[in-house]
Amino acid sequence: MEIMEGEQRRLRSGPGTEDSQQQPFLVRVRFSAGDPAQVIAHARTVLTRVVERTDDWPPYERWPQLLPAWFIQRCAPEPDEPFDAEAWQRQWEAMTPQQRAAAGAGPWTLSEWLHWFDPTEEGGGDDRSWWWWHAGTDESGGGWVQVATDGWPFGSGSLSWLIEAGGGTDLAYGP
Repeated sequence: MEIMEGEQRRLRSGPGTEDSQQQPFLVRVRFSAGDPAQVIAHARTVLTRVVERTDDWPPYERWPQLLPAWFIQRCAPEPDEPFDAEAWQRQWEAMTPQQRAAAGAGPWTLSEWLHWFDPTEEGGGDDRSWWWWHAGTDESGGGWVQVATDGWPFGSGSLSWLIEAGGGTDLAYGP
């Protein structure tokens, strides 16, 4: 996918002339922050370090040394018990829509966040549905991150956590 191939370049410098030939479906995530430029810088740093390793994915144990300490510290602790997908599915199906929405709020563990980028895991990086396109601040003092997606709706949880971990709040998705 051309969008994925240019993602590292766009993380460094935004869309360039080579991106003007593409017609991706773009979604903008607006957020509030005391320093929106810092939130964007944080997101770029973390995502760059992950994206540049997709061809040679490190084992989980190496990630705490590869990612910024602030990001690792903001992630939720890893559970003591191994993940039971069947039990989780039963719990999920028994939840109301409000409970499901609340279940996705709060810090993610590092392993669940990395799962969405891991090209070696089924349902992980191969199924990733957003790619960095552009970011900036606006006149209201807020910030925005624009991503290319496969369509709407898309799996935006990993993007939301990236922005929230960097200090963004009050996220709103739109064109």
